[in-house]
Amino acid sequence: MLSRVADSLYWMSRYLERAEHTTRLLDVNMNLMLDESWVSSDHRWQRVLYALGKPKRVKWEGNPYQLTRSLTYDTGHKSSVLSCIMAARENARHVREQISTEQWHRLNSLYLEVTRPEVKAVMQGDAASDGEGAAGFLQQVMEAVHQFQGVSDSTMSHGEGWQFIQVGRFLERATATALLLESYNEDLWSRPDGIPEGNEYLEWLGLLRSATAFEAYCKVYTADLSPERILEFLLLDAEFPHSMRFSIDSLEKALGAIQSVADKTRTEPLHRVAGRLSASLAYTSVGEILDGDVVSYLRNIQRQCQTIHEMIYHMYVDYSIQAALAG
Repeated sequence: MLSRVADSLYWMSRYLERAEHTTRLLDVNMNLMLDESWVSSDHRWQRVLYALGKPKRVKWEGNPYQLTRSLTYDTGHKSSVLSCIMAARENARHVREQISTEQWHRLNSLYLEVTRPEVKAVMQGDAASDGEGAAGFLQQVMEAVHQFQGVSDSTMSHGEGWQFIQVGRFLERATATALLLESYNEDLWSRPDGIPEGNEYLEWLGLLRSATAFEAYCKVYTADLSPERILEFLLLDAEFPHSMRFSIDSLEKALGAIQSVADKTRTEPLHRVAGRLSASLAYTSVGEILDGDVVSYLRNIQRQCQTIHEMIYHMYVDYSIQAALAG
């Protein structure tokens, strides 16, 4: 596969996963505004920014609708939902012949929908009065991304190109989950002996919903919410698609499938890094993580994900001519 094709498929997938994650965080936290909670609005929305990697040029100024609009519609911010969709569509356009017609139609339809004149009007409107419009927009994007992922799985040959889509999706998901859990550390795991306050369960519920995990969690643990079990489920559950372990296991499998048709000697270091991370999640316990430093543990995962990203680029995208000839 050409390096430019692999690069475009990888980033198309990452941008769509990032857009879906951002819309979900915004949607959940806008809904939490309807309920009273011990957590202040300032703290909650600053936590959202932390979970999104503290995007540059976006600041919390006391207005949740203005912040939501910036993170959703502001194309001057490269990680806004609209910017991610536009970037994903541009990458898909570059590899139009490599993806299915159904994939292109689904992604192009989403692009045309979110760039309508009505959306531009919302971008320029009164931030204090567009909450309903933003909520509808967020739901639309989430549903469209889920549809695209389903169409990708059912209409595209599961060869090397599809595997690069999986790599992008699950590497982005793992990084986002680690940041999300880190943003909640102060409220959930930094004070294990603390007594839950009146509406603290709303924040625990918000975290699970931010990872589309509430119903899946209840099927494993019933509705008995506790910070320890939430951390265990979102980090170590092997069967839930948005857990850290599932994401890393899926990433390792996709990299292994790509390695099987590449130069195994040259790609073995990448496979070892991904394999070590997968094994570390498979053979640890939530008790061991809580006995240590949760933030350090999560940041170590983020560093390893960044290392995997850099190695992917070095081996499959930005490699030297000598390496290509040798492969």
